[in-house]
Amino acid sequence: MQKILGFLRKAVTDYEMIKDGDKIVVGLSGGKDSILLVSALKAYQRFSPEKFELFAVTVDMGFNDVNTDEVEAMRKYLDGIGVPWTTVKTDIGQIVFEERKETNPCSLCSKMRRGALNSAVKELGANKLALAHNADDVVETMLMSLIFEGRFSTFSPTAYMDKSGVSLIRPMIYIQECEIKSAVSRLNLPIVHNPCPANRHTRREWAKDTIKNLCKEVPFAKERMLGAIFHPERNNLWEKPKK
Repeated sequence: MQKILGFLRKAVTDYEMIKDGDKIVVGLSGGKDSILLVSALKAYQRFSPEKFELFAVTVDMGFNDVNTDEVEAMRKYLDGIGVPWTTVKTDIGQIVFEERKETNPCSLCSKMRRGALNSAVKELGANKLALAHNADDVVETMLMSLIFEGRFSTFSPTAYMDKSGVSLIRPMIYIQECEIKSAVSRLNLPIVHNPCPANRHTRREWAKDTIKNLCKEVPFAKERMLGAIFHPERNNLWEKPKK
């Protein structure tokens, strides 16, 4: 946890993610990334120079095959560390997979889940939403944007959402997935496995596998891609020719 906290503290400091008096909601999917984020922020809360409150919110997608034993283990853990947990019931799963029959379900699902989370943040009287995107997610998003959208882009460490008035923070952007897996295993953190039918069959999974295969040939490829985000030379992209 000390190593995780070092990376988290650097991200929080570099991008001024947390202010004194903040009320922060963690979007808790139940996976390894989000439960580690809750745990790390709770640990950081003890020595943070900024005083803040912490909550966890899970969006229930409406799937029937959620493991109730895993959910109960998660509840006991969060009670034990003193983090209030709210579950928001939705029919997102039915809309995405049964009514809309989306060929690329992740995009619509993400927007609907974000909307549900933003509403929960406001109902709790909080002002910030913390998401557990990690360093691997940064690179994968950049690759997907390049291949599927034809642009160089990835998500920002922080953002302010005008419609909801909620600020978004991503405190785990400096932490690689392998470090998260190791920490969750060592700390024996509870996980609720993802019942989504599209799990392991998404564009993100393709990007993850592509980067993994690339790193077999060029071991430092992922680090170079991360470094490119901060590289000062960004003027070699072309201007679109005038008609």
